[in-house]
Amino acid sequence: MLSNVSRILTYVTAILYTILGAALFLLHQQLAPVFAWKVTAFMTMTIGGWCLGNAWLAWTVARRWKWQLVYPSLIYLWLFGAFELIVLVAFRDKLVLVHPIAWLYLITLIVNVITALVGVMDWIRIRPAREPGNRLTTTAHRNAVIFYILFVGFLGVYGSTVQIGAPGTNGGIFPEVMSLFTLRSFGVFYLALTLPVAALLWDRNLNTFLTHSIASYGLIIFITLAAFIYIRLFDFAARPGGLAYFGAYLAVGIILFLEFRKSGTGAEA
Repeated sequence: MLSNVSRILTYVTAILYTILGAALFLLHQQLAPVFAWKVTAFMTMTIGGWCLGNAWLAWTVARRWKWQLVYPSLIYLWLFGAFELIVLVAFRDKLVLVHPIAWLYLITLIVNVITALVGVMDWIRIRPAREPGNRLTTTAHRNAVIFYILFVGFLGVYGSTVQIGAPGTNGGIFPEVMSLFTLRSFGVFYLALTLPVAALLWDRNLNTFLTHSIASYGLIIFITLAAFIYIRLFDFAARPGGLAYFGAYLAVGIILFLEFRKSGTGAEA
């Protein structure tokens, strides 16, 4: 596995995301006006959900700390920090670093990226081996991974490339109109979610699949909870695209919960 320095940095990243995410998620109405860029209360709560989900993922990774089990989740965490920091740099003219919460967001991303750089250097130096598992994924797991890549990957590419005014960007999927800054932040989040999962098309170790699923489960829980709290913003009749946003998280959450009950979470490996 990677070095203890990487593990400690992953724990630190988890702690920072916990503090940041709890503040944004619980104080979304108070912090929305003073966040790092112009966002609504629902957007602030959703970003807080990302951060709390990242905290759970980073803590789970650092606890298990076996390359075969955690590498997709670890790669997601590395990509998330790098992608979101790139978006901040690209929109630096829109960045407002006045309130401490804005600085905390920036510092957390910087620490995330440092964690990624150390981790990549560790990987180049150590080259941890992937091991065959005792349990293998099925055709149903593979089909689920393919659907996930196509659906979430499309959202990632779309949100990272289109301009405001394109279909779905004016409240058609997410129920509020986003700035281009916010749209790009959402887009690269979905890209970061998609890219590591592609490895599961070739890696048939069921425990790797289950570990990544349970590590990512915090993202599903907190983002879905934010959508439930702000369900009044969704008009499924006039803007049915909202069903894709709301329903996808809910459906994946239920399916994975049933899978955990059946197969466990991969921790026994």
